[in-house]
Amino acid sequence: MPVLERLIDADAFLEMQLLPEYRDNEYELIDGEMIEMPPPGFVHGEFAVRLSYYIHAFAKARGLGRTTVESGFRSAFDSRLVLRPDVSFTRHDRAPKPGDRGLSAVMPDLAVEIASPSDTLSAMREKAGLYLRNGTRLVWLVFPDDERVEVHSSSGESLSLGISETLTGGDVLLGFRLELERLFSL
Repeated sequence: MPVLERLIDADAFLEMQLLPEYRDNEYELIDGEMIEMPPPGFVHGEFAVRLSYYIHAFAKARGLGRTTVESGFRSAFDSRLVLRPDVSFTRHDRAPKPGDRGLSAVMPDLAVEIASPSDTLSAMREKAGLYLRNGTRLVWLVFPDDERVEVHSSSGESLSLGISETLTGGDVLLGFRLELERLFSL
């Protein structure tokens, strides 16, 4: 992969992804640097499907917003940031209109990141901070190997939930409850 000599913004990032040398890979833009994202593994994909199913079913039944998987989100506050959460939820009043193409112009209300074997705890927590500093209200970090979920909120609260506990949607998905035993019983 070519090495970039300069930092870029989200517009240049989108243009570069159309070039043949970048087209076949997935990237995020962090601090103006393109970060190649390796393809997720099978188990990772299973967790993304399960979580998106639970979130989507809950949100759709209540008319709350839109749920996506692996979609790109620009920051309204940092032109050098584009993130792709594994799963996300965005309220209707903030979400792109149905049929809009391209990236969302704002970060999601809920971002879910599922740990891959190559992810470090510190890198995942740092990414949670990026989301929260750029408009996301709630971040779930899912650790399949440890059977736990870390919850980080824009209020500064963080907690770790184990397999015998229940994950809630806080004030983002008010009333959402998922027993983690159901999530981790693949």
